[in-house]
Amino acid sequence: MSTTMRPRSPIDPDIAAPPAKRQRRSGSFTSSRASPDPHSHFAANLLSASNITILSEQYHSSQPFKHVVIEKIFQESLLMKVKEEIVEHLSFTEKETDIYKVLQTGDLQSLNYLDEDQRKLFPSLQALRDSLYSKQFRDFIRKVTGCGPLSSCRDRQDMSVNSYKKTCHLLNHDDVIGSRRVSYILYMPLPIDQPWQPEWGGALELYPVVPGSNPPEPAPTPSKTIAPSWGQWVMFEVQPGKSFHSVEEVVIDTDKTGRQRLSISGWFHRAKPGEEDYEEEEDQADSFSSLKQLISHSSLAHSYTDVHTPSLPDTLTSEQISFLGRYLNPVYLTEKALASMKERFAAESSLELHRFLTDTLAEKLQTGLAQRDEEDGLGVRRARQMPFHSSGTSVTWHAKGPPHKARYCVLSNKKLSGRPDSPSYIAEDSPEWVMRQLQDVLFPSPAFRTWLATVTSLIPLRHSVEARRFRPGLDYTLATSEENETRLDLCLGLTPPIERGSDGSLDASWQTGDWGGWECYLAPPEGDEDPTVYRSAKPRNRTSERGRSDDDEDETMSEDDGDEETDSGPLLTVQPGFNRLLLVLRDEKVMHFVKYLSASAPGCRWDVCGEWEVGMVAEEGEESGSE
Repeated sequence: MSTTMRPRSPIDPDIAAPPAKRQRRSGSFTSSRASPDPHSHFAANLLSASNITILSEQYHSSQPFKHVVIEKIFQESLLMKVKEEIVEHLSFTEKETDIYKVLQTGDLQSLNYLDEDQRKLFPSLQALRDSLYSKQFRDFIRKVTGCGPLSSCRDRQDMSVNSYKKTCHLLNHDDVIGSRRVSYILYMPLPIDQPWQPEWGGALELYPVVPGSNPPEPAPTPSKTIAPSWGQWVMFEVQPGKSFHSVEEVVIDTDKTGRQRLSISGWFHRAKPGEEDYEEEEDQADSFSSLKQLISHSSLAHSYTDVHTPSLPDTLTSEQISFLGRYLNPVYLTEKALASMKERFAAESSLELHRFLTDTLAEKLQTGLAQRDEEDGLGVRRARQMPFHSSGTSVTWHAKGPPHKARYCVLSNKKLSGRPDSPSYIAEDSPEWVMRQLQDVLFPSPAFRTWLATVTSLIPLRHSVEARRFRPGLDYTLATSEENETRLDLCLGLTPPIERGSDGSLDASWQTGDWGGWECYLAPPEGDEDPTVYRSAKPRNRTSERGRSDDDEDETMSEDDGDEETDSGPLLTVQPGFNRLLLVLRDEKVMHFVKYLSASAPGCRWDVCGEWEVGMVAEEGEESGSE
């Protein structure tokens, strides 16, 4: 699998805030007027030799990778003025992709291109920026970190203001893009008189590398977290396959005080040829970077089962119908339904089937999975909105990564025991037992393979199937695609509906998309566009949970809402649902992911998903060779 290159953290130079006149960016950095000595803006003794020695020792002894936290680098008076200028005069644009959601300004280098009246609005912000990229501070960075020369060129200034409000997040990555050398974050959480609390989320999470992994992969959980505090500075050298980090979701509401996780973040870049401090050096092995690993490796390590290629069946046998009838709603085994589903799949290359499992299995799963969420502290009444990374893991379920590609829980591979007192015992009335039967018995079976072939007119070949649990505030998959092959995707949604009313009425909030956890298919990008900026146009959304009748097989299949298709935006988005099967024929280069499940969600997203390599069947009368 592969994915198109896209930003690994939310910096977009094309977002203009404040408005900036774009000009040719070149030459060493100089401000529009003579800058005062930057020493006056920094905290006392920050640049002293003794302080540099202390910070360097802290940096080189830190874990899980080299970094340093400095509680104060700027004078308080300057930071207060910068805060006022940001709040009063800067505008933010919400950006969301598979890997992040954030409110962001444009690159602060654009301040250079404002007219004189506009520049007068940002004297302190310009002073802070000029101080950060001054020679004195760049030398300070080099002495603390031991990194190589840092660029003084204006076009390698790289910083913006980011606001993380409720539901904003940044998933695991290592920051390796282009010439980035040192990453930094200057925290300015608001309001100033209310210290940011760890339970509000928004912590910087640092991940160790799994020992012996090749290419290097981050562990499923972070080993260090850094909660933001006013004026705090964090920096680390960008290292392919080492500097894995993320930003925990913010779970606190923005109130009348303007509460938000505000920060100024960016990068110092390597010096380029022609600069005074330039040194020729070998390129970093960025084939280990999180972005390159996504491009060059599958996001899921599929292990297909070897099978013999069958011929396309005319119909299901009585034995196959008997076997499938133990699991499937009998509606989907009738000749009329099979013909209708085949026709619809041929027309749309996708199919959505409601009430797919028998009522007996569905009731067992709906009750059992909702109960499991409550028992694991992941349900509606959980005490802590942001779960711990260990939440929902046990002998039965374990977290699967690596998190720079995906993270969710899967059923343990441990051999099941028949003894009720064994840790690996799964009772036959438990939801895990049902999900394992779907994963290991139903979907890999020859009978279901024949059913798939009948419905899709494709020949299923090798495959993989997983029962999955996506936990609120923790789990997701990132966008990947098959470069040269078509795949048949299957997803049986098993997310229990939420009962809100005393009358048993269901909460339809899953369908709004605000909780995330939805599946998304994106068309291949054109040119340099970022395919994962998916909210720029109305998606073709399938979200309905209308009532269905067992007596009418056509009514169990979802209908399009009649919306006119758009040329941009997602090809398909599907919100979490219960007892609903989705079949999608995914063409080569089409990107696919499950959006991060917000901590706001009232429970887990549960599903059983499968992926099939398929063989195409020649149309009747089609010649197999040339004349």
